[in-house]
Amino acid sequence: MTLPTPVPAERALPDPRTLFWWVLGGRLLAAAVLLLLALGAWAGTPGIRWMAGGSAAYAVLLTLFASWFLRPGVRPGDLFHALQASADIVLVTVLVYGAGPSSGVPSLYILVISVYALLMSFGGGFAVALAIVAAYFAASMLPEPTRPGLAFWAQIGVFLTAYVLVGALAARLRAAGLERESLASELRRVRLEADDILRNIRSGVMTVDDAGRLAFINPMAERLLQIDGEGVVGLPVLDKLKLRSPELWAAIVAAIRHGRKVSRGEGTVLHEDGRIFPIGLSTTTFERDSDGRPSVTAIFTDISDLKKLNELNVRAERLEAVAALSASLAHEIRNPLASIRSSVEQLARSAHGDEDDRYLASLIVRESDRLSRLLSEFLDFARVRATEFVPVDLQAVVTAAARLVREHPDCRPDIEIRVTGSRIVLDGDEDLLHRVVANLLLNAVQAARGPTLVSVTTRPARPADLPIGSVIEQPVCLEVKDTGPGIPEELRDRLFDPFVTGRVGGTGLGLAIVQRAVEAHRGLVLVDTAPGSGTTFTIFFPARRITEDAA
Repeated sequence: MTLPTPVPAERALPDPRTLFWWVLGGRLLAAAVLLLLALGAWAGTPGIRWMAGGSAAYAVLLTLFASWFLRPGVRPGDLFHALQASADIVLVTVLVYGAGPSSGVPSLYILVISVYALLMSFGGGFAVALAIVAAYFAASMLPEPTRPGLAFWAQIGVFLTAYVLVGALAARLRAAGLERESLASELRRVRLEADDILRNIRSGVMTVDDAGRLAFINPMAERLLQIDGEGVVGLPVLDKLKLRSPELWAAIVAAIRHGRKVSRGEGTVLHEDGRIFPIGLSTTTFERDSDGRPSVTAIFTDISDLKKLNELNVRAERLEAVAALSASLAHEIRNPLASIRSSVEQLARSAHGDEDDRYLASLIVRESDRLSRLLSEFLDFARVRATEFVPVDLQAVVTAAARLVREHPDCRPDIEIRVTGSRIVLDGDEDLLHRVVANLLLNAVQAARGPTLVSVTTRPARPADLPIGSVIEQPVCLEVKDTGPGIPEELRDRLFDPFVTGRVGGTGLGLAIVQRAVEAHRGLVLVDTAPGSGTTFTIFFPARRITEDAA
């Protein structure tokens, strides 16, 4: 897709190549006139008849040479034009000689002077003008040698004046032509740069005229809207746009009808396969001078990743608040619980032979221990802090965590844990990284319903792999992917919230701890899941700590 090309303005004069072809056409016409005169009016005068025939033949030969020489890409110089000018001077001189200097034929010299002043440099054109003066002198003096009169010198003055005027005009035209070529070259460069930008930016750009016809659309807009731009440019597009994105359609229509612009709007796009995603949009209008009616340019971007980042930020803030509350409650409950447990144990020892009292005491002790373990998990969640950042081999951490989870009682023989990828070194807290990998692997193992493959991959990442709007310096990627049943739809929006679990007996703190540990490393965790298609957790970590984090 390229930028619209403006219609070039009409030329005041033909280009030099076209002008010279006109010269060749006029030369052939003059040669034909000479031949007719040689065969008619001058047939009784052998001298002039032979001069006319010879000059006509000379003109035709030079015309054929010029036609062969002027191949595409060839730029003739002054020497070529001087040779061609000789043919035109000879033709006009023979006509002047035959018609007489006092006739109107010498005015043809002015035409020759003007043409070659435009085609040649100032010095070359001046040489042609001097040759014409000499030819006119010869044509005037040969029939009847006399002393040149006032009319002769006036004619010479006209020739030279014509050359000075046309030569000056030609010089200005050449300067203007060079400037125009420079501007045209600059315009082509700017157009190519703009076209390259519009091809590669991650925003859709489309222009709709006042009649609702598509004037321009870039490749990203074609992909976002699923519109074949080449097929609909110049055709009405608003009806199709209304089906794809009602909000974008409404913004463009409001701009066309009322000139209303949108600075920061939002909408959605619906694809034919049913996929819906949010977009951010803005519109601007450009009025045409002809009728004042505007065309509208809309710029829009898929903001799905930005929405995800906003959700991640809100989730991190919520987790931080819950962590502070959990730590406070755990400390407040843990000490009284320990006192209750100790007191019950003493009462159980003082109960002599009463089975019911001992059973109740053991029940209280067991439940106290369970509550104590739960409080320990709350404290673990609240204490997720990176205490020491050192260079850590992420591949080694993954290997150790996988070995630990393979030995877990919930890891059945039909579950395979596979570690792939390359050695990645990053600045991090090894204990937190180990907890991240172990929690994700254990979740995948405990969610498995049959034979399942859980793969863990470490690899370098590129900034382009990150969601739009996120900034992580020197990103590295940790990916945990399983072929399990996927995450139920009712849990997806609250997946990283504390105490949310789909497993009986689970505390719902595993993924919350993962989220906080990743946040402690200034990283980013994304999840992709579908029922029956498994789940993929993708985590991006910065390979190096930035100065502010280290402070």
